[in-house]
Amino acid sequence: MPQKENSHRESGVTWRAILIALILIPPNVFWIVEVELVWHSGHPTTISLFWNVVLNLFILVLINLFIKRVAPSAALTQGEMITIYAMLSIASGLAGHDTLALTIPAIPHAFWFATPENDWADLFHSHIPKHLVVVDKEIIRGFYEGDTPFYTAKILGAWIGPTLWWTAFILALGTIMICINVIVRKQWTEHEKLAYPIIQLPMALTEGGGSSSFFQNRLLWYGFIAAAALDIWHGLAHFYPILPDFSVRHNARNWGTFFADLGKPWNAVGNIPVPFYPFVIGLGFLLPLDLSFSMWFFFIINRVQRVVGSTLGIPSPFPYLSEQSIGAWMAIFIIALIVTRRHLANVARTILGLPNGIDDSQEPIRYRTALVLIVFSSLFITWFCLRAGMTLPIILPFFVFFYAISFAITRVRAEIGPPAHEMAGMVNGQQFLLNILGTRRIGTNNLTVFPYFWFFSGRGYREHIMPHQLEAFKMAERTHMNTKRLVMAMIIAVVAGSIASFWATVSELYRLGGAVTGAGGGIGPSVGHIGQFGWLAGLLTYPREPDVPAISFMTGGMVFTFILMIMRMRFIWWPLHPAGYAISMTFGVEYFWTCLVISTIIKWIVLKYGGPGAYRKAVQIFFGIILGEYCVGAFWSVLSVIIHAPIYDFAPG
Repeated sequence: MPQKENSHRESGVTWRAILIALILIPPNVFWIVEVELVWHSGHPTTISLFWNVVLNLFILVLINLFIKRVAPSAALTQGEMITIYAMLSIASGLAGHDTLALTIPAIPHAFWFATPENDWADLFHSHIPKHLVVVDKEIIRGFYEGDTPFYTAKILGAWIGPTLWWTAFILALGTIMICINVIVRKQWTEHEKLAYPIIQLPMALTEGGGSSSFFQNRLLWYGFIAAAALDIWHGLAHFYPILPDFSVRHNARNWGTFFADLGKPWNAVGNIPVPFYPFVIGLGFLLPLDLSFSMWFFFIINRVQRVVGSTLGIPSPFPYLSEQSIGAWMAIFIIALIVTRRHLANVARTILGLPNGIDDSQEPIRYRTALVLIVFSSLFITWFCLRAGMTLPIILPFFVFFYAISFAITRVRAEIGPPAHEMAGMVNGQQFLLNILGTRRIGTNNLTVFPYFWFFSGRGYREHIMPHQLEAFKMAERTHMNTKRLVMAMIIAVVAGSIASFWATVSELYRLGGAVTGAGGGIGPSVGHIGQFGWLAGLLTYPREPDVPAISFMTGGMVFTFILMIMRMRFIWWPLHPAGYAISMTFGVEYFWTCLVISTIIKWIVLKYGGPGAYRKAVQIFFGIILGEYCVGAFWSVLSVIIHAPIYDFAPG
């Protein structure tokens, strides 16, 4: 093969790979919207390793193994598969339960559900940026009532404007994330050599463009068959209730009822779900022991704080769990900056053309180009928000907070790879500013725009696309890919993912409707189920002053996180990781905490009595468990789309 062709194939980011990803993005996004948003079932994007993307990768590998036999020159390379994986992950993240599922339904929501009783029209309608929403009730009627043709000039014309405005905004957000990742990539990937646990399975699966040796491992198939058999049984039990079944889901058991029966103060514990998801146990086994232990340890501390508050008679919102988490994530951001400070100083030298800089010729884009893109994207975001009615003194701290928490989440994913990082509650820029400034200083115009920002700074951050971007750069580094085109592929994925999410969500709601409980009887995307506009109306009706106790708990969470990090640095035996505290103070760990208890115990036993050799063998078993659940669980999910009814839900959400 000529040298030029070899170089082309090794680059990985080929137009063929981009085209395959673009073909796969619409059906994947539609699938996510149908099962996760419409049916509120399956939730492929609520776990760090998206199971719909892994399934696509698994099928591509199987097809590629066949192509290697009949036409080797036409087979996909590992770099091409990594490109497809990265693009699908980014697009899927945008479509997920905590992202555009919260903004697309919000676009007409404030107008359809406005009544004389809630007084929304007088409270905030005049402050809503009309170019970002659909106002005409006759046009949005079908959005809520269903059975309405979507592909008409009138309806498409009403939605095309908001779709393009929001897509441009999302592109600017995503571009800044990519550029930040480019700037820190060399330090975190090559110098610190962070572990990136989430990419272990995709890397093993795609090695050599799909290796037959990977599938010849017996331990892999033992795990695969065990998990697949379990999910087959669960699915059959859904259709044939006469079959005995043991649910592994988080909502099948609640130890909180035991404490509720004990009365005060123990009933303050609340719900204690007891999940046993096999694939989450597998993901937990890949984590460092200190993180898996810390996450379930601090989940217990979360509940203990509630009991202490009840014992002392301190009313809600004590113990200010969201505020503790905000402080913890800000501390992780500061720690990450401190760790990366010398590299950032060298990056600055490179940008300014000073000596002792960094050779950035092999980076995905030059550092100076990355800075220029950050500046222009920031200017566009600022202009977008000003045109929406926001003011500069609020825009700047709001987005600084967002990128700080994004930076921290990406660092945690790269370093220790939690199976999920949901922060459901109010770990967001809205709450941060409200605590410090109160409603009057923020102003009605700024508050009114906040509900439309919930998709990136709002509910949970589980589908955050910035960690997926950095993980793709790490996968490229391990396989010696040419990353020059990877940035372009990511940008294309952001645009395609946004447009596909609008198309899938809006077209499905015009077909199904969902004015009250959501199409299909689930929570449904159309009801604004986290109550963004109810939250807004409450703030405007009952204004809030700066919250001194909340500020104190944010500060306390930050200080405690610094203490945890100092202890971790000084004592090698210290078992508590700051990220475990940050993640576990809000809702989300409930979905998998007992899975981490099990994986922690198993991993400790394997390492103590079997050593590294036994651990490597056990990893293959858990790879099989993850794949087995992802494949069979996905089969039930696809079948649910075909028969228009939820079946067995193997994943939390």
